[in-house]
Amino acid sequence: MKTETAPYLACEQRGTYALLMMAAGMMGAYTYNLRGGVFCNAQTANIVMMSIAFGKQEWLHGCYYFIPVSAYLAGSFLSELLPSPVKRLGFLRWDTYLVAFETLMLFLIGFIPLSVPHQVVQVLVNFLASMQYNTFRQAEGVPMATTFCTNHVRQVGVAVAKLLRKGDRAAVLRGLLHAGMIGCFLAGGALLTAFCGVLRERAAWLILIPMLLVLTRLVHADLTTEHGLLGRKPSGH
Repeated sequence: MKTETAPYLACEQRGTYALLMMAAGMMGAYTYNLRGGVFCNAQTANIVMMSIAFGKQEWLHGCYYFIPVSAYLAGSFLSELLPSPVKRLGFLRWDTYLVAFETLMLFLIGFIPLSVPHQVVQVLVNFLASMQYNTFRQAEGVPMATTFCTNHVRQVGVAVAKLLRKGDRAAVLRGLLHAGMIGCFLAGGALLTAFCGVLRERAAWLILIPMLLVLTRLVHADLTTEHGLLGRKPSGH
């Protein structure tokens, strides 16, 4: 259990989560604007579309959705399996390796022409979003997702209700944190959308800005102030 004097790891800090939320907003805007008009950060829509297709007896079309759902499942599976062997290396945390991998993949996605079937990039983003979602779970003890906004919106509503009913100021502070994450997501999506027409497939490289900022702070922490804490699990794991 975390003690009051124990510092939060860099991978748990609010600044890290804010940057990841901005990157997620950019990923959502990228796939929607340039890669087939879909959101790849979560899977509810794909499962709904699968059920609609099956309901219309469009079996082949429905089965297609197993591809992005399977990519998302594979991302969560690997991100649950890999931290233990990575920890034994004793060099960097799993969270850091993941952000480095995401950054590399997003850089490579920027080279994939828009003429390539959109499903290729969609599945890659499905995989990346799943790994990020399963790895980053709590910001300074507050459970949250870094790839979509549904829970953040819910938590803002809960905070307002608790303020009105109980005068709970602690809940308000948590609500403001969630509202801030929504703002970061919005800012990322708006920024990338503004450059889609100019940069086209290379708009993916804009996502590298928040990702590289996260990677820099995580690598610095792993090699210096938190090197002795490489074996410590982040909150929520």
